[in-house]
Amino acid sequence: MTAPYTPILAGVAQYTQPKDIERPLDPLGLMVRTCRAALEDAGSGRLKDLIDEVHVVNQFQWPYRDAPGMLAEALGIRPRGRYYTPIGGNTPQMLVNRACRALAAGRARAVLITGAEAIYSLRRALAGKIVLDWPENGEPERIDGEERRSVNRIEADYDLFFPAVMYPLFETALRASSGRSVDGHREYVGRLWERFSRVAAENPHAWTRGGPSAREITEVTPDNRYINYPYTKYMNANINVDQSAAVLMTTAGTAHRLGTDPAGRVYPLGGANLTDVWHVSGRPRLDSSPAIQNASRLALAQAGLDLGDIDFFDLYSCFPSAVQIAMKEIGITEDDPRALTLTGGLSFFGGPGNNYSLHGIASAAERIRADRSKKAMVTANGWYITKHSIGVYGAEPPERPWEERDDSAVQAAIDAEALPEPVEKAEGDLRVEAYVIRHDRQGKPALGTVIGRLPDGRRALAHIDAGTKELEEMERIELVGRTGQVRCISGKAGNRIRF
Repeated sequence: MTAPYTPILAGVAQYTQPKDIERPLDPLGLMVRTCRAALEDAGSGRLKDLIDEVHVVNQFQWPYRDAPGMLAEALGIRPRGRYYTPIGGNTPQMLVNRACRALAAGRARAVLITGAEAIYSLRRALAGKIVLDWPENGEPERIDGEERRSVNRIEADYDLFFPAVMYPLFETALRASSGRSVDGHREYVGRLWERFSRVAAENPHAWTRGGPSAREITEVTPDNRYINYPYTKYMNANINVDQSAAVLMTTAGTAHRLGTDPAGRVYPLGGANLTDVWHVSGRPRLDSSPAIQNASRLALAQAGLDLGDIDFFDLYSCFPSAVQIAMKEIGITEDDPRALTLTGGLSFFGGPGNNYSLHGIASAAERIRADRSKKAMVTANGWYITKHSIGVYGAEPPERPWEERDDSAVQAAIDAEALPEPVEKAEGDLRVEAYVIRHDRQGKPALGTVIGRLPDGRRALAHIDAGTKELEEMERIELVGRTGQVRCISGKAGNRIRF
């Protein structure tokens, strides 16, 4: 018999707003819609009165002064806990893991998790195509959790804040360590991303369903220009979407008392939350993630499963490097036939800010309900392969209960590998470990930036001293492993490297 305090996903819902809608819902309206759908999906109206916690995932655009409170009022519920998360794509899965422990310990009877973005409609309004009648937005009155700077001072000096600039560094590091040529690696990434586009093409919730081929994904065209080399537009997460998802959690005992259908219950079997060395320039390697490796191991161990027991994955897919690193660390081989995404990924399904993984979790629940012999793993990633949360799901209760677990020793071991901050004023030889070439809106290369090592092993950052033609040439060769001469000029971001 299932233990009464065993956590379950009782109700899930997701919604993609039509692109041509004349009066689009604002993010709060989208959340109200999906929360009501999740409540209906749970199969018991009485579960609504048991919700003790409401969690709203941090929004990129159109935030509200008190989103959890406004949502609770709109739904007609009175949770004692109303929370608004910090920034991070890891947060949906992290919230599920935390809710499992709160439910198992009896600290909560039911937990509602939701999030939404309506960036596409907002941009339509800014372009004068529609008029919005949305409720007033405003700075959130509080953030429930730690807000930590994502980059250190030197990384900020080199304008590495935006993920679209940082993730290409991981990609070039991965390419070099793979042993592939520049052309061979581009073809590999195209084939990998085509797998995601094919899933999106069959997903009615996906924002982009055209299903571009590997060649179309990698070929540079006016409609698929380089955003930042080596990534074309199709390789970037698409935040220009209107999407929302919600997950309602409770316990098996509560669901049994309310008489809900057991066939709709999906069980979180295991989970873990870890971070890599916080600042990218402090990581010993730029093509790996000890946090993903350890979190996946801990989640599988809690679930009492081996990797071979997982039938499908939803790997966080903001950029191709995130998927490749997750595959390597979890142990998924390049020729593994299992699904790597259940949605189509952030490039094609859509990347609704920090809330994407809630769509992955909802999709995993839907797939498990359709075939209760299946098990899924969902990975979620915040910032730059920095914050990680992993969950394992199935149709049968877990063998091991959700109890508080101390993973601090694992985290401390990861943190202990951090390198010193980069050298601010570098001179002499610098061997390249990774690089990115930023492009302007017309698709022309504008600025190259490298991360590398000095002869004494210390790390330094530098902008490439090169013009457009030279940068174009650098996009056709492998720059990683080459040594250039670095010098420092006055001002911040003063290091310049010449090859």
